[in-house]
Amino acid sequence: MRKKIVFDDQPGLPFEEWENPYSNPEAAPAPQAEIPRPLHYCSFGSGSSGNSCYIGSPEGGIIVDAGIRAEDIQRGLEANGVAMKHVKALLLTHDHSDHVKYAYALLRNNRHLKLFCTNRVLNGMLRKHSISRRIKEYHVPIFKEIPFKILGFEITAFEVPHDGSDNMGFSIDYAGRRFVIATDLGEVSARAAHYIAGANYLMIEANYDLNMLRFGKYPEYLKARIMGCNGHLDNCQTAAFLSGLANPALSHIFLCHLSKDNNTPQIALRTIREALQAKGLKVGDASDSLESRAADVQLAALPRFDATRWFVFR
Repeated sequence: MRKKIVFDDQPGLPFEEWENPYSNPEAAPAPQAEIPRPLHYCSFGSGSSGNSCYIGSPEGGIIVDAGIRAEDIQRGLEANGVAMKHVKALLLTHDHSDHVKYAYALLRNNRHLKLFCTNRVLNGMLRKHSISRRIKEYHVPIFKEIPFKILGFEITAFEVPHDGSDNMGFSIDYAGRRFVIATDLGEVSARAAHYIAGANYLMIEANYDLNMLRFGKYPEYLKARIMGCNGHLDNCQTAAFLSGLANPALSHIFLCHLSKDNNTPQIALRTIREALQAKGLKVGDASDSLESRAADVQLAALPRFDATRWFVFR
């Protein structure tokens, strides 16, 4: 005899004849809302003297570029509760010294790390700089526009125009959000614009003020290199691009790689802010104040020599 299972209010009825107490959708319990997984970000320094930043999650994270002393990177992470054992990889955008100077020291001190860059970046780094060839032991080759995964991040390198041996930005997808890094580029190419357009959080170059560079102390050949298509973006170029790009999905803009001699954070911020405001956008200062939170987009200039606060995006 088949055993009958009963509810207290439906005694004796076989399973097939039970009335489902949740058959009425209005009586069903509301599904639990999924708690967004936070995305963490911190810049340790940004400029011609050195560049490095961290992007992470509760599971761990990655470091992009190593132009900052390894000890300072580690100290910055530990100050925010992140041990180096939770960092899984170092990514390099290109082989210029201000992005790779301390790459081997960081890897040597943290042997669990892997180095992700293209073969051309690795070879250019070894050819141009006094870096141990043992750095090859940590290398995992990547290829532009072929995504790869680290922890919960899906990362795609994309071409940017610059004068390193090989040059790229990174589009980093995590839990339905995208952080895009586009530093050191002389112009925004179509492929770079394709990836940048999908950013929720964007780190983009605003290297120089055109008049400061033109009338400054740099020799003419260096001015020409900086202003060239494979050089750097000036404030007005970045402003024009961002004013055409701005959309409701773009939450934060971080201006990176500001020149020490040919720019100031005040000039860069004013130029980009005015361009965004001309499009009818309310621009916050990324301070997380009540007034700033009410803005359409947050705008900040990354310090050249110091770490930023710890950003948590949800």
